[in-house]
Formats: sequence, structure tokens, C-alpha cells
Amino acid sequence: MIYWLLIVAMLVSSCKEPDEPAIRILTGGIRHESNTFVSVLTQEGDFTQLRGSDVLKQAQWAEHFAGTNIEIIPTLHAYARPYGVVSREAFEKFMNEIIEGAENAGRIDGVFLDMHGALHAEGYDDAQAYFVSALRQVVGDDVLISGSFDLHGNMSKDFVSRLDILTAYRTAPHIDAVETRIRAMELLIDAIKNDYKPVIAHIPVPLLIPGEKGITFTEPLKSIYERLPVIAEKEGLMDASIFIGCAWSDLYRTSITVQVVAKDSSYLELAENEAESLAVTLWDARDELDFEVPVAEIDDAIKMALDHYPETVYISDSGDNTTAGAAGDVPLVLEKLIEKGVDDAIVAGITDRDAVRTCKAAGAGAVVQLTVGGKIDKVFGQPFSFEGTVKKVVRTSYNDTAAIVQAGGISVVLLSQRRSFTMINDFEELGIDPLGHQIVVVKLGYLFPELREIAPHAIMALTPGTAYQVIENLPYLNIRRPVYPLDPEMTWQPQFD
Repeated sequence: MIYWLLIVAMLVSSCKEPDEPAIRILTGGIRHESNTFVSVLTQEGDFTQLRGSDVLKQAQWAEHFAGTNIEIIPTLHAYARPYGVVSREAFEKFMNEIIEGAENAGRIDGVFLDMHGALHAEGYDDAQAYFVSALRQVVGDDVLISGSFDLHGNMSKDFVSRLDILTAYRTAPHIDAVETRIRAMELLIDAIKNDYKPVIAHIPVPLLIPGEKGITFTEPLKSIYERLPVIAEKEGLMDASIFIGCAWSDLYRTSITVQVVAKDSSYLELAENEAESLAVTLWDARDELDFEVPVAEIDDAIKMALDHYPETVYISDSGDNTTAGAAGDVPLVLEKLIEKGVDDAIVAGITDRDAVRTCKAAGAGAVVQLTVGGKIDKVFGQPFSFEGTVKKVVRTSYNDTAAIVQAGGISVVLLSQRRSFTMINDFEELGIDPLGHQIVVVKLGYLFPELREIAPHAIMALTPGTAYQVIENLPYLNIRRPVYPLDPEMTWQPQFD
């Protein structure tokens, strides 16, 4: 009896399907939002660089595929905060490392690129298109390439045509970054399993807006962005994206663009129709795209804030917004607060490494004479001198040093590295309760989600800087014309690139 049971077990075992081979996905990316009005290059040392197993340990999207039949082959994932154009040396080093990784990866079923979309590199007309073209030469035309992007990317026809699949964030301020990367991977895997040959309908819309007019939680964009997942569910389609673009990049490709991904060329006409419908809706809504909070020149913004006494008011120093690539060292708002004798404010913060060193050397309790600002942005930022008392010097979780100086009723946060205060913890780790003060100045445009949630009032100051919100006054030379609102009388009919 045992003998026959063994025979049956062997026969059953021999009938089992062999294990399905793993789907091997190569990953990499150079993620950067490049502000071409900034005169300082973004260098290799400005990038956080993850390689190999470190990518899998720190990427939340990768956790989604743990324990599945997906084998992720990580190369280089490089990311830097928004700033000036990426140096040629850094871009080429990163690009070559990813390509070398592809050459040594063995069998590749697909490629996932974690990008921003607004990368611009020194010496290149379109570095992103060049990068994917070079990668194509290694992996071939039959290997599908999928990319995830920030909706502030500037997407050219040349770049999009070298991709098979793309998808962008659907929220600004962004709360769906991980979700978008997972979606880009899942779309890629689905296409590989079903042998799709995706094609992308791409249409530029000649609209130029600062990101602060591109809030997806308010109308009209709220309803427009809600159409994207509905379109993606249509038979024959895979995804739909709207890129608001980065208005502070003076490039031919800078504008709003729309993309719809079809499963293959037989559905391209449907994809084009949906893309055209979205594009026309955006164009028709162009005059409704506006700031979500009150805006004013800095003198009026301070007056408006004081009128809300005793409630806390956040003032965005929007022209010097480091999340849009600005320098973070324009001291104009600090100068105005001191000039007006404001007695309860926080300025968070001003980038000035030398001033931080002076405070550190002097120590807590010391009275210091400081001249801050105008060391990075020498066009909009003029140095400003003031006297203050060093309250504390703190090493932060961002691996930088912050000095807090009290100048009358104003607490000035000085930073050794450019960054913005976007989360509550950015204040808390310095021992600051922002809601305990009347005016809180941050070098942002729109407030990030955590700050939006707690801010009793918010005002956007239309301050000068390389992220100037009044884009009509920026010195554009290379952008494709005509474009609205630089050419306010223009007319437009949708046309695919």
C-alpha cells in the first residue's frame, strides 16, 4: 500500500507546473527639479545616492513587491533637493553608472526609472531624453521602460517617446509619491505579463503656471485630476497623467503637458482623444488657475498678518522657496520685520553657513553682529546686517547645523545647508512651537500638508527670488512661444507633438 501511495505522489508531483521564472526589473533614477534661474550648479555631493541593497532597504515602494515573483535589480538611485542645473560631470557619472548596471544585470524583463521629470543638466538640450536613449542602446527596444514622475516635471516629446509607460503624482502638495512609484511598477509588470506594447499619447498645453497655482485639492484642478484614474480604467488604456511643469526652468519644453498610455497602438486613437479632452479642459480653465491663499507684496503681507493678532499667521517667502530650487538666503523678509518693529515672529530659516559658524564659535548667550544673505542668490538677495543674541546651536536630523538668534522679538533660524521647514518636526527639534508665535515665515510657496493642517492663517508674500511667483516678470529666453500668460492674447487649438 505504501508503495502505491509513493507512486501516486510521484505522478502528482510530476504533473505540477514548473515554478514561474521571476520577472526581473532593473531600477535606477536621477531625480532632480532644476531651476535654471539659479546661477549655482547642483553638484554630485548635493545628491543622496543609494545603491544595491540600500535601495531595497530604504525604498517604500520596493517593500510592496517583497515576497512576490518580482526580482528587483537596483542600480543607482540619486536624488537632490531642487536647485540649479545639474553639473555635466555629476549627470554623466550617474547616467554611466546606471547604464553599466544594466550592462551587467543579465536578463532584464523591464526597467523602472524613479525620476522627477524636471531634470536639466549642464551642456544638454534634454538630458532626460539623452539618458533614456543611451539606456535603450543597452537594453534594446523590446524591453519595456516605465517611469514614475513628479507632476512638476517638464516632459518633452523626445523624452516621452523613449519611454513605454509613465505615470505622475496626482496630488500637489504631494501625498502620493510612494503610491505613484508602485503604480509605475505595477503597470510595467502587467504589460510584461500580458505582452502589451504600450504607446503614449503626449500633448503639450501652452500654459505656464507656478506650482502654487497648481493645487490639486482645490478647483478647478481637483475635478480635472479626478478624471485621471477613471480614464486609466477604460478598455485599452493603462494610465493618464497631467504635468503642471516647473515654471522656473527656462526651457523650450517647459509647459503643462498631458499623457495617456495605451496598451498598444490599436488603442492610440482613444488615448489621443482622452489626452486632447484633458488638454482642452485645462486650457479652458486657464483663468481659474489661481493661488489658494491670499497673496500680497511683503509690506502688505506683514500688515495683513498683524491684523490677525493674536492668531498665528504663516507667511510664505515664496520667491525664495527652496522647494522650487531657490537659494534660501534672501533676507528681505527678516529686514522688513525688523524695520517694522514686529515683536513676535520666527524666520525659518536663512541659509548662511558663515553666520552659523560665527554663532557656534560665540556660544549660547553671546551677542553677535551678523551679516546674512546674498551669498548664494546675488541677484535678488542683498546682504543684511543685524545684532542678535545666540539662543542655541543645534545639530539637526538633516545632518546640518541650525543656529537660533534672537533679534528683538524675532527668532531667526540660520541654517548651514539649504532646506525648507515643511514639517512640524522641523520646528520641534529646535525647541520651537510655531503656534506660540504670531508670525511664522517659511521659505515655501504653498504650505506642505502638515503645516497646512495646523496653520490658522496663511499668506503668500510675492517676494523676489529665483522662484518668483509673478512669472510674467521673469527673464524667459528659451521657452516655446506663444505661451499663456506671457502672451495673454494668444489662441490655441490642441495639437500633438
